Amino acid sequence: MSMEQPTLAELRQRLQACRDNRQLWRSLEELADTEAFRQLVRQEFPAYPIPSKPSASRRDFLRLMGAALVMAGLAGCRPQRPREQIVPYVVKPEEIIPGKPLFFATAMPWDGYGMGLLAENHMGRPTKLEGNPLHPASLGGTNSFMQGALLNLYDPDRAQVVSNRGQISTWQNFLDAMRGQMERLGEGGAGLHLLTGTVTSPTLAAQIAALRERYPQARWHQWEPVNRDYRRAGAQMALGRFVDTVYHFDRAQRILSFDADFLFAEPGSPRYALQFIDGRRVWVQPEMNRLYVIESSPTITGAKADHRLAVRPSQVELYARAVARALGIERAGDAALPPEHQPWIEAAVRDLEAHRGASLVLAGTYQPPVVHALVHAINEALGNAGQTVAYIEPVEAEPVIQLESLMELVEAMAAGAVNTLVILESNPVLTAPAELAFAEQMANVELSVHLSLYADETTALCDWHIPAAHFLEAWSDVRAFDGTATIIQPLITPLFDGKTSHELLAALMGQGAMADPYAIVRGHWESYYTGLAEPPAPDFETFWRTALHDGIVAGTASAALTAPAALDDLPAPAAASDGLEIAFRPDPSIWDGQFVNNSWLQELPKQLSLLTWDNAALVSPATAERLGLAAHDVVQLRHNGRQIQAAVWLMPGQADDTVTLYLGYGREGVGRVGDGLGFPTYQLRTAQALWFGSGLELANTGERYELASTQNHHFLEGRRFVRVGTLDEFAENPAFAQDQVGVEHGTGLGPTDEEAAPPSLYPEYEYTGYAWGMAIDLTACIGCNACTIACQLENNIPVVGKAGVAMGREMHWLKVDRYYAGELDDPAVYFQPRPCMHCEKAPCEPVCPVEATVHDSEGLNEMVYNRCVGTRYCSNNCPYKVRRFNFFNYTEEIPLLAMWRNPDVTVRARGVMEKCTYCIQRINQARYEAEKENRRIADGEVLTACQQACPTRAIVFGDINNLESAVTRMKEQPLNYGLLEELGTQPRTTYLAEVRNPNPEIVA
Repeated sequence: MSMEQPTLAELRQRLQACRDNRQLWRSLEELADTEAFRQLVRQEFPAYPIPSKPSASRRDFLRLMGAALVMAGLAGCRPQRPREQIVPYVVKPEEIIPGKPLFFATAMPWDGYGMGLLAENHMGRPTKLEGNPLHPASLGGTNSFMQGALLNLYDPDRAQVVSNRGQISTWQNFLDAMRGQMERLGEGGAGLHLLTGTVTSPTLAAQIAALRERYPQARWHQWEPVNRDYRRAGAQMALGRFVDTVYHFDRAQRILSFDADFLFAEPGSPRYALQFIDGRRVWVQPEMNRLYVIESSPTITGAKADHRLAVRPSQVELYARAVARALGIERAGDAALPPEHQPWIEAAVRDLEAHRGASLVLAGTYQPPVVHALVHAINEALGNAGQTVAYIEPVEAEPVIQLESLMELVEAMAAGAVNTLVILESNPVLTAPAELAFAEQMANVELSVHLSLYADETTALCDWHIPAAHFLEAWSDVRAFDGTATIIQPLITPLFDGKTSHELLAALMGQGAMADPYAIVRGHWESYYTGLAEPPAPDFETFWRTALHDGIVAGTASAALTAPAALDDLPAPAAASDGLEIAFRPDPSIWDGQFVNNSWLQELPKQLSLLTWDNAALVSPATAERLGLAAHDVVQLRHNGRQIQAAVWLMPGQADDTVTLYLGYGREGVGRVGDGLGFPTYQLRTAQALWFGSGLELANTGERYELASTQNHHFLEGRRFVRVGTLDEFAENPAFAQDQVGVEHGTGLGPTDEEAAPPSLYPEYEYTGYAWGMAIDLTACIGCNACTIACQLENNIPVVGKAGVAMGREMHWLKVDRYYAGELDDPAVYFQPRPCMHCEKAPCEPVCPVEATVHDSEGLNEMVYNRCVGTRYCSNNCPYKVRRFNFFNYTEEIPLLAMWRNPDVTVRARGVMEKCTYCIQRINQARYEAEKENRRIADGEVLTACQQACPTRAIVFGDINNLESAVTRMKEQPLNYGLLEELGTQPRTTYLAEVRNPNPEIVA
């Protein structure tokens, strides 16, 4: 590169080469003092001034130029977008006020279905996602995916340019190429094939319909790796047509789940979780629902069950048949159950029959169609249809059996009948059943186009790749699990000029040059409004603004149906299988692999195994003992002629002779975070064993692979923290929690003598103003981890990587502990979130030599970061083990990633102690507003990040000096107790003991 007259292209090339070379950096640093260089940077990047002297460090220079090049990518060579109006969820201020965020209602598409969100925006930067309380799928709650999706927006590994056969190109070049290709296809469009995931977007569905009308010989295929095929086929078998099922857990007193993880893995899970838990708050109402679960691999739904059976995946059908036969459904046939389980089933059936019309039976996505058909018949027999179970018109634009649809595409490719293949935000090369050899068949396609957020396995085999816009950058729409539509509005201009599916469909119809996603979406809803017989608003503009403001389009929920169940064509029971079975499940952290490059979700401990940064072969302790396996052993797994290697992890509660594999790992070329993590389980997944199969062969290789788990991190030295009782015990003695010391790993409950509070050298302090406190209802906690990742986003908590986690150095301020009680083959499972206790007599405070940790006048245990010298005395003296230490500078600046950070929270440097602050920044924001209005902070005005994210409202925070506050009412309950109260720490965070409702007819 010339020192006298450098060009922008040379500069970019030099910066890329200098990334890991200090000597080149020194020469570039010298270059920074040349006038030609300085003049070029002033011209290209006026917002980033170059220092007058080359005295800045290489790190400063990297930050400067890194940010400049990012901005160049944002603004370079792109025409000015038209001005578009998006509507804040709350009252719009007269102007943007620095430091004061705006909130906008939008939705996150997840497996095609909409999850309602409120997006927090600081000066044009989305920084936090919360649940929209008006949206039927979220009701104000979230899950870990909804929280973690923000990081994908700022991921520097996202696809950033249009490419043609691996070479950088332009959107205009693509439009020109597609125009010529569509002309060659002719008027019928023969040879044009479109592959999408599940489509519930009304606008996209209308565009696809218009495309098929214009090109009647074009074909539309759908494929989602976590699809609802078995549900559709089961509905067809039992009800004679495709329907969607909506459950009303708020009306159900008795619930039976056949391998359905409805608390986490369904499009309506946040709503279902809240409704389910609302039926278990015995301190609010005297009655309590009861949950029976039959499943093969542990889930958080099974963990909250009052009774649970662990059976192999293929055996679930037998239990469904047994329940149906016991209810008088003759077509169910005979089912021979293990003798030890027969009394369990009989008692559960009697309980269901005693609650006809107020019971609910459901089957999971992973079970075959016959199980879903049986469940429809069972609900019909119990009088649940129309009560706790509602049938609606399918939410999808065109419901199909997606596996059949994908196989039709593969057959067409193999026959050379696919001239043009357009793939919208799907990755079939990775996720298609292995025997279909999708990657090989793509060689038969003349022209292939891929729209996706990342350059992935499918991108590598496509002719054209178009970077997709993140849902926070795009105009679109999506329907929720019940059909309610939400208009997706952008929070930021596309960072990498990403395109939407709407723009790509417009390009196929020759409208690409003028396509505007805003106009496309608005135009569809204007047509919808015009066709309404009774519009909900006086004019379209009011209708449009209301829909944007509320985050829902009123009156769009799917219509209810009456569909009586009939089992005329029920197949014979499946033959019993011997040997090992294999089960595939979406990963609790990265789902089907779409979040594989998301470091927040990778470091989030999986709900029950507590693994991070990997998947594993989950086996029961009994099976591991029989096969001579131990955790971290690498085994060879062979199934249907295919094989992979995976590390073993022992999973209490796992069905014996069953190996569960999570999907989405073992990939290369997907980003610096996700590359090389875990094991490629998709390579074993076939159409015949989409979710489970028999005949698995397993062999120990003798090798070991280190897995990073947080299971024993920040351990509490055997202390028993969780207190549990039954509904009968609560009715007999509401204060039973005061007479227990809780649950320990692998043990049961045991009473102890109540001890008086020990004497203290510190005088009591009277709080005359606010006194902040928290109460956590363990009955309501489902262990979903939404609180943990919400805390991470809100408080700028860094990730430390797999090696750091393996050393116990993860930085999460809030840890959800998972406890087992009883035998490991069928343990009871309990969850307990553990933030800082904010002790009134905090043991951490007197040992700090620099008074970095202090108590304030409102009862908060605070950290003064610029005082902390890193002695870690406070952490050693904390009996709750809730403090975290920055061993390294985990917050090293990456310009794009730094955009997600909350500007109201300090970014900590290396060598300081961190911990939960009760989201003091949110307290202060509420304080400012209250002081301006000359009033006290109202109850519920301050929501901590963990509290706001919790889908079941298990966490309550507020002023305990306010006798009418929700937190005060919770702390007055007899179930309330504090952890390690015998130490005299007087924690401000307390817990309500968990209450379960076992059936007395079933012996534990």
